[in-house]
Amino acid sequence: MDNMAHDASNIEDELMAFMHLKAVDDDAFNAMALRLFKHQAQCNLPFQRFCQMRGKTPRNVMHWHDIPAVPINAFKDLDLTCIPTNRCESVFMTSGTTRGDVKGRHYHPSLLVYNTSMRLNFQRQLMSQKSKIRIGILFPSVDMMPNSSLAHYLRLALEHFGTPNSQYFIGADGIDIDGLTQTLQETQKTHEPIALLGASYSLVHAMDALDAKGLNFKLPATSWLFDTGGFKGQSREVEIDSFYNQLSNKFGVSRSQCFNMYGMTELSTQLYDAGNTATPSVKRGPHWIRTRIVDPISGQEMPKGERGILVHTDLANYNSVTTILTEDVGIATDDGFILLGRAQGAQAKGCSLAVENFLQAARL
Repeated sequence: MDNMAHDASNIEDELMAFMHLKAVDDDAFNAMALRLFKHQAQCNLPFQRFCQMRGKTPRNVMHWHDIPAVPINAFKDLDLTCIPTNRCESVFMTSGTTRGDVKGRHYHPSLLVYNTSMRLNFQRQLMSQKSKIRIGILFPSVDMMPNSSLAHYLRLALEHFGTPNSQYFIGADGIDIDGLTQTLQETQKTHEPIALLGASYSLVHAMDALDAKGLNFKLPATSWLFDTGGFKGQSREVEIDSFYNQLSNKFGVSRSQCFNMYGMTELSTQLYDAGNTATPSVKRGPHWIRTRIVDPISGQEMPKGERGILVHTDLANYNSVTTILTEDVGIATDDGFILLGRAQGAQAKGCSLAVENFLQAARL
């Protein structure tokens, strides 16, 4: 094993222990973030060049706030990895909705850290009342979408938290609306709770198909719904408050039991809300990810209550870059952030300029 692989293996072990802690203080988070920054600044060559251009090195970066944030679109133009791509176990790819066929690529030497991040966070945020629940998946399987991080995420949910009668309701021909209808009718009779998980647009398609059949349900107590990813032109657009009202009415589940997950291919950790009684809801993550709100041009953190661009520092991103400048607008709260949508106008231009600056530096 060469030194690079050996260091990556050690980092995996350290991260696993770090994530299994119940909580960490600021000093512990900072120490782990700086450990990863040193590794990435040495082994991730495009990131190394960017940091050098910015005058940021492991010698002078003393706080995780000061780790240079990589614009999310850089994942579409460069291989941001500490390990050669041909030695990585998996690569997750974005859907390519913003730049046609150009897809962002996130390389994983192994999926041990990613899977652990998903399981621990999902258990704490969504499964605190029980260890298993019947799960219905409204999204293609890994066999259908092998490079989809969401397909992988949902398979983990089914395998680790689903009862034996859990199943997929999407196949090569689209949504199995007859199978979904039969299952929901069965759960109403047996009073077995169920969790329906899928892309936001998949749930819209399911509701439209059930509407066409004139069907509504009242699912058993402690059933819940889970959506993620927005609509992406894959279904009719639905205003967020109306969307959760429709979910609640169609499936007979209170809005407090309708959960939204904020995640992206370029992250290894997901953030959840605590239900959508009020919208927009507050998103929160586990102790190995932290989010700041910044001005995309200056990089300065915005005062609490003011809009800015989300920057995530995800320690589970040990092989790529921990700190990512998104194109999402949000407001910081005492215990998380409120997602307001995509950057527009001057903020969008600021994000584009950040991408240009990164690529110019990283390709020198």
